Amino acid sequence: MLKITKRKGGKSYYVRGTIAGRRLLESTQCERRSDAEIYRQRREAEILAEHTLGRRASLTFAEAALTYIEAGGEARFLRPILEHFGPDFLLKDIGNAEAQAAAEAIYHDAKPDTKNRQVITPISAVVTMAADEGRTHYRRFKRFKGGGARRTRWLTPEEAEGLLRGAEPRLRPILGVLLGGGARTGEALQIGAEFFYPATGEIYLAHTKNGDPRMIRLPGRAVDMLVGADLAEDGALFRTPKGAPYAIRENGGGQIKGAFDRARDAAGLGPDVTPHVLRHTWATWYYAATRDFGGLVDLGGWKRADVANIYRKLAPGDLADRLLAHGWDFRDLGRVRSSEARQAREAAARAEGAEALAACEKDETQRAALRLVKG
Repeated sequence: MLKITKRKGGKSYYVRGTIAGRRLLESTQCERRSDAEIYRQRREAEILAEHTLGRRASLTFAEAALTYIEAGGEARFLRPILEHFGPDFLLKDIGNAEAQAAAEAIYHDAKPDTKNRQVITPISAVVTMAADEGRTHYRRFKRFKGGGARRTRWLTPEEAEGLLRGAEPRLRPILGVLLGGGARTGEALQIGAEFFYPATGEIYLAHTKNGDPRMIRLPGRAVDMLVGADLAEDGALFRTPKGAPYAIRENGGGQIKGAFDRARDAAGLGPDVTPHVLRHTWATWYYAATRDFGGLVDLGGWKRADVANIYRKLAPGDLADRLLAHGWDFRDLGRVRSSEARQAREAAARAEGAEALAACEKDETQRAALRLVKG
């Protein structure tokens, strides 16, 4: 049996001993003896259950979820599920009824799509990984029906122009990356200055939703938005109004919501237009301009073609021409740049040269005046 001990000078109690042929020495992480005693009783019960029934029968959902997270699984929606099931709910006891009951309890008023995405999918992922490791049996979870039509909103080039006109200067280059490169908002806000290559119009996304870094290639219009902006030269490329990097939240975005909403309202667009709509917009624009579905999948960072297919929308036949009319040329990404930025740089250089010449003339005038005074 297990006993409670405390090391000399230590704060936490340990359990040690032999039970069911298993030697054990581990910290309870408890400083009060009464709490440590509860821990000891629970560990004894767990080990005896494993010995009598086998590991499969005693594995809890919490244990399986921890293994899943430590292996790099998506932890975003697991907290409320863990709180719902508690520490002792066995993984083998979670079936369709339990999963759907959890979804109803946690997101009672949510849409079916939300319940599927935030409860059914995470539970299925935890169970599948445990089954892959031989720790439970495989099972399929039914999804809630009635999710309705998929999101179809995307921006026309004309709507996008209105959004850009209404955007604050700090927001405009971010919108350029979203519209021109298809990056997710969280991916764009984590771009390092060293990973923007203006000469080729490329950006390396080191931090992506699915964990696979990728290179995106911007059309000239988007490159110009970045080159012409006052962006950081090291660290995070995009900064808050106070000059700090944007905070990246595990459970959601919202970092640019205020600025985006003001730009959207100024453009006369509805609340259905969110930053994520720009990813749908990019996919629709890119495919309309190139008809390159393979490129769409690769540049968009989707692991499955059917997911990419959801993002590209039905578009009118003249969309490609309208995009070109507004400077969005997706046909030769990473190489072609529009002339606007080059002309702006040349004008700036000429202005700088003119100022230098004027300064020299003033210096020469002053020296001549001083010579006359001395004379």
